[in-house]
Amino acid sequence: MTPEEVLDRLGARLSSRRRLAYVGVALLGSAGSALIGVLWATEPGLPARTRVSFGVLMAIGVGWAAVGGWAVTRRTPLFARDRVVAGWFGLVAWAVVAAGSFVVAPTVPAWLVVVVGALGVGAAANLTHALRIRAALLRRKTELGG
Repeated sequence: MTPEEVLDRLGARLSSRRRLAYVGVALLGSAGSALIGVLWATEPGLPARTRVSFGVLMAIGVGWAAVGGWAVTRRTPLFARDRVVAGWFGLVAWAVVAAGSFVVAPTVPAWLVVVVGALGVGAAANLTHALRIRAALLRRKTELGG
């Protein structure tokens, strides 16, 4: 394989499989936000904490829809930038939900704290992995003279 062929592969747009995955992310984020919005709109007597929770969950759903839409519409090579953006968004969404959960329900069972912590570790690991992949791709691009 020549350096030009390797650069062409590194500079490729999203694969069909990854593109479909991001379309799914966008659709699921939109659908989740819409369903929560409909539930919120049809229940007028909700407590304030529930309304705030619904608002946060809708914002997270819209955020995932935006991440998916952004990744699908890129016309230039991403060099794993899509993974980094999704990793950061996942970590921020986890932090917001975790903080909000402990504010809304300060007394929670220990197993729930463990589950929330494990989700946070997973989000951080996903971001770290994405950053490493992006750095390796950019390093390879530089080595090949692109």
